Amino acid sequence: MTAWPEPVERVTRFLRDSTVESRVEEFSEGTHTAAAAAEAAGCALGQIVKSLVFKCDQRSLLVLVPGDRRADPAKVSVAAGCEKAKVAGPEDVVRATGFEPGAVAPFPLAAVEQVFVDSALLTHEVVWVGAGSTRHMAVLAPSDLVRLTRAKVIDAATENT
Repeated sequence: MTAWPEPVERVTRFLRDSTVESRVEEFSEGTHTAAAAAEAAGCALGQIVKSLVFKCDQRSLLVLVPGDRRADPAKVSVAAGCEKAKVAGPEDVVRATGFEPGAVAPFPLAAVEQVFVDSALLTHEVVWVGAGSTRHMAVLAPSDLVRLTRAKVIDAATENT
């Protein structure tokens, strides 16, 4: 058996040490988009968690939204109490999370100051999160996601258009 990439091992170790019911899976076709992730996992698009890094007054935030919605920067800035939230660039994503863009897992995080989760994710029995590469995802209960990330539940999203 081939070892998983280091970032995936980091996520797997974090989940194991947290003793939550979860499973990390590898998908040979990759999960480069939320739609591809939903197809690979065999779940609804809304069960895919997009992990988005925002810069907010020099702070790094992680915003978790369903795959069928977009994060609303105005809602994020209000929740974070900053003047303007904007999507972080690739270098800021790596610095804040320790993961490459497109492969961001919601834990463990290098330098994220606050995590927000969109309330729509809590309506599902399980959700799928990135697990450190574009080919790996983890499935877990939304309540465990909130607990492990110490996230604040907010209305963070808007409908995809």
